Amino acid sequence: MHNIRVHYYSVIMREKQMLKNITLSADEELIRKAREKASRQRTTLNAAFRQWLRQYVGRSDRAADFASFMSSLSYARSGRKFSRDELNER
Repeated sequence: MHNIRVHYYSVIMREKQMLKNITLSADEELIRKAREKASRQRTTLNAAFRQWLRQYVGRSDRAADFASFMSSLSYARSGRKFSRDELNER
């Protein structure tokens, strides 16, 4: 019974997801190769693109998060300048 509830929940979530069609242009041979690769991975080119798009958007967020984190450390001072040898010591 628990599995049925989980499945039902995922169906509801999928129905609420709004997908928007977009048109992209690419070389015909590149598209063919991309479709073949997606097929070997048992997915579709659309699904592979949606996954790439999620990663692409997430990357910029991680970069912004890192920049924000580094800014939050601006108060830290080493007290002096270290030599190259000191920086490379383990």
